[in-house]
Amino acid sequence: MSAEFDRLVAEFDKFQSKLQRVDDQFAGIAQMQEELGALEAKATSPDQSITVIAGPGGTIKDIRVTDAALSQGGAALSGTLMTTLQQAVAASARQQAVLVDQHLGNSLQLTEQVLATQAELLGTDVEELRAAVEQREASTRQRAEEEQHEDYSERELLADPEDKAPPPPPSTARSAGDDFLKNLFDDEEYR
Repeated sequence: MSAEFDRLVAEFDKFQSKLQRVDDQFAGIAQMQEELGALEAKATSPDQSITVIAGPGGTIKDIRVTDAALSQGGAALSGTLMTTLQQAVAASARQQAVLVDQHLGNSLQLTEQVLATQAELLGTDVEELRAAVEQREASTRQRAEEEQHEDYSERELLADPEDKAPPPPPSTARSAGDDFLKNLFDDEEYR
């Protein structure tokens, strides 16, 4: 009976550890959803005349067109705009895949699948796309490190940023209206 009990305890421990892994994965889901919601991918045309910002799911959040872009002519403008849109949406998809892989422990290898698909569709090399992903991750890490090491020595840490210079003290000069009101109240006191 003792061996059977030990086996059941071991099975129960394995079951609990699996539940804990599932709980850990689901705990990161809310954070992942928040990060996905804030995701933005920016693409700019080679001549800097068009900028497109794409959000999660390839949604287009903004398109910026300069006067130089408008002088290109309809066909050229259309081509540049489509290429820049495709780049922004593709970058958004890569960022989403990286986020999902980070939060799920790369178990889906989604980033690799997206890179392979995009390389085929865009007619580019997987290594070129992978380098772009790694470059973006490195710059994101660098920004995070800079924010952690920000120099606060010149800041007043306890000062309220809403505090402004105190208002000027009230004027001691009296106006004719002040004199009238003072006389009015003074007259009432003597009645």
